[in-house]
Amino acid sequence: MKKICLFILALLAITPKVFSQKNNTDLFPDGTKIPEWFLDAKKINPEDLGKFYSITDYGVKNDSTLVQTAAIQNTIDEAYRNGGGVIVIPKGTFMSGALFFKPNTHLHVSEGAVLKGSDNINDYPKMPSRIEGQSIEYFTALVNAYGINGFTITGKGTIDGNGLKFWEAFWQRRKENPQCTNLEVSRPRLVFIWKCDNVQVQDVKLHNSGFWTSHYYQCNNVKILDLHIFSPHEPVKAPSTDAIDIDVCTNMLIKGCYMAVNDDAIALKGGKGPWADKDFSNGGNENIIIENCEFGFCHAALTSGSEAIHNKNILMRNCTVNDAKRLLWLKMRPDTPQNYEYITVENIKGYAYSMIYVKPWTQFFDLKGRKEVPISYCDNITLRNIDLKCDVFYDMKITEHDKLTNFTFENLKVDAKNDAIDKSIIKGLTLKNVIVNNKTIK
Repeated sequence: MKKICLFILALLAITPKVFSQKNNTDLFPDGTKIPEWFLDAKKINPEDLGKFYSITDYGVKNDSTLVQTAAIQNTIDEAYRNGGGVIVIPKGTFMSGALFFKPNTHLHVSEGAVLKGSDNINDYPKMPSRIEGQSIEYFTALVNAYGINGFTITGKGTIDGNGLKFWEAFWQRRKENPQCTNLEVSRPRLVFIWKCDNVQVQDVKLHNSGFWTSHYYQCNNVKILDLHIFSPHEPVKAPSTDAIDIDVCTNMLIKGCYMAVNDDAIALKGGKGPWADKDFSNGGNENIIIENCEFGFCHAALTSGSEAIHNKNILMRNCTVNDAKRLLWLKMRPDTPQNYEYITVENIKGYAYSMIYVKPWTQFFDLKGRKEVPISYCDNITLRNIDLKCDVFYDMKITEHDKLTNFTFENLKVDAKNDAIDKSIIKGLTLKNVIVNNKTIK
């Protein structure tokens, strides 16, 4: 009888912890319930999407040296004329410039297939677009989908940006003018998806982009599953090849992806400039879950900015970082009103140069005649259950125009070369079981 009572007491003691952990997995950082949609990560079977249109059945030659944009686009157009279907890149390497998918058309890159981008910028016509927080005319991507609800990219093949020529041109320009901007060197993105809802991108490899690797603008309900996203940081650095740029989007699930790029892995964008919050083409990102991902070399695993005005309910969890410069980077841009709120990073292990980096982002900023500097806010930021080796634990410095409130560090085990912490930077800093270099920080 005594043993049974002890067992019941032990069970009662652990039960609240179990419930607490379950509730955390069910809630966004602001306490609202995570919808069932985020729990469904099943793969799409392309056979359920309609007739297959293999590009080699529509005049595309199995010759990796030819740029065959017109023939591949004709395959997409033929599928569209017939009510839609799946454009199949079969085994082999096929080179193309900008491709434009139509309603009810999808892309399937077969295992062993490579859709390779042309390295001639003339193969990517300029069109109204979105880049670096601006709605301007810019070069199209290799794969473009505009206003196509239900668009999918599937298959275990590779979409390769063939970016070396673009990277070399950028670094040559930087040599000539160290202050040159990204847009001074003409480079295409790899994938650009604009105003599309209910999108799924799964299994493909996105490699060697000339510029940003994948860019989602004004999209809702997007699932990005098990991608391998890569561009080199040596021997030639692939500049500004962000893995995933999220730009004015709601409801995104990024799960099971590997990302190693020579810039930010996941960047939350949405507009820049002193009146960015008044521009109808700008906006916030909300309800973003990043989970079960692995990060190789990158400037940051998760970044807010540098072109962002409002990010809310961002949850990154159950991930490994191997060589990130920063785990979480909050870019405080002094010419842009910003509000980063309810961001949680939890259940992380590995190595990053800085665990958290919060500093003014002054590259290329421009107040454009505005006399007062906009105020930027970071509120309800949580780092929890983290086991990390890093060079700098607390890499933070702000100005009077940056307001940091309600940060929580909980269950952190950190080995750091620099373990200094300036608690005065944050109003409302909560430390729970924070151990840095085997010492508890209080």
